[in-house]
Amino acid sequence: MRRHVLLRSLRNWRNDERGSVIVEFAIIAPVIGLVLLGAFDVGHTLYMRAVLQGVLQKAARDSALEGGSAQAQLDKIDQKIKLQVNAIANNGTIEIKRRFYRTFSEVAAAKAETWTDGNGNGTCDAGESYTDKNRNNTWDADGGDAGQGGARDSTLYTVTVSYPRFFPIYNMIGGSNTTRVSAATVLRNQPYTDQGSYGTPKAGNCP
Repeated sequence: MRRHVLLRSLRNWRNDERGSVIVEFAIIAPVIGLVLLGAFDVGHTLYMRAVLQGVLQKAARDSALEGGSAQAQLDKIDQKIKLQVNAIANNGTIEIKRRFYRTFSEVAAAKAETWTDGNGNGTCDAGESYTDKNRNNTWDADGGDAGQGGARDSTLYTVTVSYPRFFPIYNMIGGSNTTRVSAATVLRNQPYTDQGSYGTPKAGNCP
């Protein structure tokens, strides 16, 4: 009799599904949580990139206007970018760079100034000779020069924002805790009918 009762109890326990939902949820919940955190993180990064690109486009147009090359004016434009970015990521580090070229095609090519690579390391160094095409007394790996440039020059305007991630998803999988978002645009400075001369390229030696 006792054996019969025991077997019936075991059979009932085996068929008892009460509490199975809780067990299944405990297994699935962490996975769902990680997926949601990842989606939120990606979504915020895309949002930051879109906002940054929009702010940059407006600032670049202001920079390219006639008279916009004055340093005080450029600093004022850069400050507008920082204020708008800080409204979204107030603990972020903002880096702004301007590189100018003579034409749009030179921006796209980003070709290094010609040099004699004696040691074959791909960099002008150790006294190697080079042709200073833009006459700024330094070898430029991208062929450009720092700053806004002058009339009709093409300026590559780049803004990079680094900030701690809002969601800890990458801490859980061993990734970086910092998000880095960049945006860039190229515009030609006004007035378009005038452009200064770079002068004849001169020879130089890298340090």
